[in-house]
Amino acid sequence: MSAISVIRSLPDRPAPARTAIRRRPRQYGTLIYGLPLMAFLLLVWEIAPRLDWISPIFFPPISAVAERWVELAANGDIWRHTSISLQRTFTGFFLAVAVAIPLGFLMGYYPLFEKITDFFVQTLRNTSQFALLPVFILVFGIGEASKVAVTFYSAVFFLLINTIAGVKSVDPLLIRAAKSMGTSSFDLFRKVILPASIPSIVAGARLAVKASIFAVIAAEMLAANSGLGYLVQHSQLMMQTTDMYSGIITLTAIGLIINYLLVWGERRATAWNVPAGNTES
Repeated sequence: MSAISVIRSLPDRPAPARTAIRRRPRQYGTLIYGLPLMAFLLLVWEIAPRLDWISPIFFPPISAVAERWVELAANGDIWRHTSISLQRTFTGFFLAVAVAIPLGFLMGYYPLFEKITDFFVQTLRNTSQFALLPVFILVFGIGEASKVAVTFYSAVFFLLINTIAGVKSVDPLLIRAAKSMGTSSFDLFRKVILPASIPSIVAGARLAVKASIFAVIAAEMLAANSGLGYLVQHSQLMMQTTDMYSGIITLTAIGLIINYLLVWGERRATAWNVPAGNTES
């Protein structure tokens, strides 16, 4: 019997079905309780500038912002800026995935390699991407390369650190059992280390995507002629406040959608990883 067969024959951990069932009402309850507050704030946003409680120049009514957003959507401007920002975000993110995950597996599995590279990695990790943004612009210019570079830099360390943590969290007993039965290095990686590391990697990916979006918006505000960051910054300079808030609302919507998708993906990836003691009779 192979080591992988032995590992698979171990008793399965309890399925988190009941936990998932309990989560849903809590999620919907949070949404239901949160909607009245959001509706109240939108109502205040609508009424306050119309009653001159606040300046409509700086805070136009939400209905005016919504009307302008529809106009920008109809003429395609908002979609053009959105697609450009998302393209920059995910180009940098997937480049970070391609570099960070293999490097993280090497650093997590080979202690000597980690000792050699850790000081360099920690030095870069503690250097702000926004402090390096002028350097990226100086080296790559104000084109796409500088924006992708700062996005890559923002995402790579979240993925790298979480991949290392995921590899180190693998139960040593499983690794020793697999090795003692002659499991090849490739099978050990594919059937033991990789599956056990996935929850940590997915959690890192969630943080990395958020960091990528923040970095792209900052880069577009500083040096770009397209993208949602540019739209917000340019509209602010031109005092086109309805355009500015349209861009901000679009960014908020994108952030919420991506966050919920990543939370869903993280739960799917970690559904099997339930502590043995977390059971219910």
